[in-house]
Amino acid sequence: MLTRLRRLTLVAVLGIAAALAVAGPATAGDGTGGVGCTKGSSAPGCDINAGTGGNSGNTKPGNTGGKGGDGKCRNPEGAEIPCQRDGGWAGDDGCYYKPADVSPSTIDALGGQPAGAGGWYQQVCYNDAGEATSGFGGPVWIAGAAPPVVSPEVLARQARSRLNLPTIVIRINPPGKQLTHLPTWLSLDASSWETKSATASVPGVSVTATARPVQATWAMGNNTTKVCTGPGTMWTPGTDPKLPSPDCSYTYTHSSAQAPGGTYTVTVTVTWEVTWAGAGQSGTVPGLTTTGSVPVTVQESQAVITG
Repeated sequence: MLTRLRRLTLVAVLGIAAALAVAGPATAGDGTGGVGCTKGSSAPGCDINAGTGGNSGNTKPGNTGGKGGDGKCRNPEGAEIPCQRDGGWAGDDGCYYKPADVSPSTIDALGGQPAGAGGWYQQVCYNDAGEATSGFGGPVWIAGAAPPVVSPEVLARQARSRLNLPTIVIRINPPGKQLTHLPTWLSLDASSWETKSATASVPGVSVTATARPVQATWAMGNNTTKVCTGPGTMWTPGTDPKLPSPDCSYTYTHSSAQAPGGTYTVTVTVTWEVTWAGAGQSGTVPGLTTTGSVPVTVQESQAVITG
């Protein structure tokens, strides 16, 4: 009954890399899946791919659906058929397969659990009129390490998804002009410090990339930096101005009067850790960054206090 069914191993390798010193995309993958991340872009992020993206190279005589990677499913005679029907995916014998939840008593009635890797599937075949011609006799055991439920032509389609990193919005507190010798609270809007994820899937293959913010490096505009491991805390009215932020603050000792335009340009660089997982594999790639900046005026505190 299954002699025409070719065993198909589905492998998705998700490689992911951040661009290095020069701006531009960095990509990884072996043709079955991958992620490309960009650095130096106004909208940094990662493109996630799943599927072969082309001819599978595994079509057998009489089955021409894989030529050109057109993403169409065909039976052994070369006629186009739906890739999915009644919850089952097309095998390249022209029948449809979906995993079956088989009880122990049913397995015993079918002769016992076969040895080796494999799985139980419900097989349904249809004639040219769309009528089911088999599949009512119970589940069938299909040997092999991977489920043969998707033809190579389905894998020739490539699904794409985009993982976009949020725009950086800086909150300098207290609002307005800052004073020397008093702590300036550094924080980011909550929307700038959110974990983001995206998934790309084709039948049998699903890959997901997740970006998590791990560090904020503040360049204070006066050749000094402050490194924080979180988004910082918003200053609230009524807080003692002499108190530093509980997690991220900086105290200026000189005004910005001599800086270009009379302001310091405060720039924050958020570092993201990108993790990926798919087809039983996983990995982590650090180093993707986003930046934001804001002008800050710093005045001598004694000049304001005595005024």
